[in-house]
Amino acid sequence: MIRRPAVAGAFYPADPEELVSMMEVFLSRVPQPPEIPPVAVVAPHAGYIYSGPVAAHSFKQLLPLRGKNVRVFLMGPSHYVPFEGVSTGSYSYWKTPLGLVPVDEDKVREILTLSDLFIDADEPLIREHSLEVELPFLQLVLDEFRLVPLVFGFVDPFRVARLLLKVVEPGDVIVVSTDLSHYHPDSIARAIDSRTIEMALRGDTEGILNAEACGSHPWATLVEMANLMGWTPRLLAYATSADTSGDASRVVGYAAFRYDK
Repeated sequence: MIRRPAVAGAFYPADPEELVSMMEVFLSRVPQPPEIPPVAVVAPHAGYIYSGPVAAHSFKQLLPLRGKNVRVFLMGPSHYVPFEGVSTGSYSYWKTPLGLVPVDEDKVREILTLSDLFIDADEPLIREHSLEVELPFLQLVLDEFRLVPLVFGFVDPFRVARLLLKVVEPGDVIVVSTDLSHYHPDSIARAIDSRTIEMALRGDTEGILNAEACGSHPWATLVEMANLMGWTPRLLAYATSADTSGDASRVVGYAAFRYDK
C-alpha cells in the first residue's frame, strides 16, 4: 500500500531536481543548528514559494540526525475530511518525487492498540497536504527515516498527548504541521499570530487549541506533551505570505519552532 502524492506540482515541484534545488536554497539561508537536535519542531505546510523559507528553519534543526534512520511522528490536521480521532492510515509507504518513505508499521500497530481514538482510515489521508508537504524536507535533511503519520480530526489534545507519550521513545522526533492565521490583512494577521506565538511559548494548551491555526489540534497535543515532559519551546522564525508574495491584503501566517529537553 503506497500513499501517492496529491499535491506534487502544486504545493511543491514535481520534478526531483527542481524540488531539491528549491529546498537547498531555503536551507542555505538558515544558520547552522545546535549539535543537540530538538525533540520536536513545528513547521508550516503551505506552498513552498510562500512558506518554504520558514519551514527550512524547522527542518534544518534536524540536520544532526541525518543518516540515523530516526522515527518521525508527523502530526498534521485534516483539511478535507471531518472526523473524530486521529488516523494513521493503512499505508506501508508514502511516495514523493524524491522516492518512498517507509512507515514504521510496528509503531503504528502499537498506537492503534492505545485507544479507539486512533484509527487506520485512509480517507482523511488521500488528499491531505499537511503531512505530504513536510516529507521532501525530511527526506533531504535526514536522508532516511521511519514515518509515523498522524492526521488529526476533532480530538481532545490533553488525552492524545498522554497516550502518545506512552509510545514515543528516546531518539524519536515529533514534527507538527500547521499554518497560523488565514486571509487577514498583513497587520491584523501579525497581531493575531503574535498572540498565538506567545501562547505557544508559555505552554498554553487550551489557548493553542482555540487559536487561529489550522493545525491547532496536533499543535495543542505537542504543547501538552511538552508541558508533561518539561520540553522548552523556542521560536525560530515567523513570516506571512506577504513576505514572499508582496500581497499584504489577504495573508497566511507561518511560524517555525523547536522544542528541547
